[in-house]
Amino acid sequence: MSYRRFDQDDIVVSADSITSPAWSNSSVQLTSFHTSSQVSTDSGKYYYSVFNNGDPATQEIQFSVAYGNKLGSGSALYDAGVLGKSYSSTVYGQFRTLINGDEDTNFTFDNNGTIETPNSIYALSVQRARFKEKLLPGSLLLKLQGNATGSFPALHLTDNSKNLIADTFTDAGRVYSLYSASAAGVVHSTAVEYGKLYPDVGTVILNAEMLSSSNYLDISAGALAFDNSNYSTHNHNLNLINTLNSGSQFVLRSDETLTSNFIFVRARNSEFNYSTNPSNITGSGELRHSVMIDNPQSYLTQVGLYNDSNDLLAVAKLSTPLLKDFTKETLIRIKLDY
Repeated sequence: MSYRRFDQDDIVVSADSITSPAWSNSSVQLTSFHTSSQVSTDSGKYYYSVFNNGDPATQEIQFSVAYGNKLGSGSALYDAGVLGKSYSSTVYGQFRTLINGDEDTNFTFDNNGTIETPNSIYALSVQRARFKEKLLPGSLLLKLQGNATGSFPALHLTDNSKNLIADTFTDAGRVYSLYSASAAGVVHSTAVEYGKLYPDVGTVILNAEMLSSSNYLDISAGALAFDNSNYSTHNHNLNLINTLNSGSQFVLRSDETLTSNFIFVRARNSEFNYSTNPSNITGSGELRHSVMIDNPQSYLTQVGLYNDSNDLLAVAKLSTPLLKDFTKETLIRIKLDY
């Protein structure tokens, strides 16, 4: 083998943003929302996984739905004698800590200029393999058919990332507001904040009380009251899934930064012309073939990348051997993605 140290100009770092459909099978739109036997398990008391189809052999998790209530309403208690300690209170506390970074800062939403602190939220957590590095702001369009009537029988929600001059950050990264939009995903009203998008953690938080009061979903089943007086045997995860399965749509894209190292290996005319195969040398140290004395030739087949300790880090193999002699120079570009 022959070695050559890279120059500073031989290594170039490049970063590209790659966007792709978030859902399985390269689908940007999800129109059917399936659950599984999880609804009868202990984990189903906290959240429901949503699949792209109902076939256990081919279905894949797309996102999860979790209902949270600050006061613990809307789900069974851990202990019948301890009010407020329930599955829904745990869900609310987990997402509050994840996003706000503490146990005291509650979720707030703007309702026509009034900042409200609802007790109930829905958390939609996109499966990690679906959103990859982060969700793509501006690509979200959530259509809720619900029971609403009037000028907008279906509610379309999208984030306001395209309308902002500067981003706002939380402990979970960037945050955008979800507003009513046209069917094409263009914000047409910022009067009511229906939820928030946290693209860096793949999470959507919906204002459950606002959606319920607007008849886009129902969280009144199970004698739910927004205090410590009423609880239901099961939480309200399935209520949102039933709403989604009533003609709803979920459009979303993922976004990831693909970093590449381009390494340029330059074999100048005077380099790498002699074979390093031991069979080319006789026992006395002479070249076995005289033609290699006046007109040496070699074939480049692979490039090894080594560190300063002479440890082999990577190997780049050529698709076909390259002929090399004193009349030829070769430039090989190696691309390392990570």
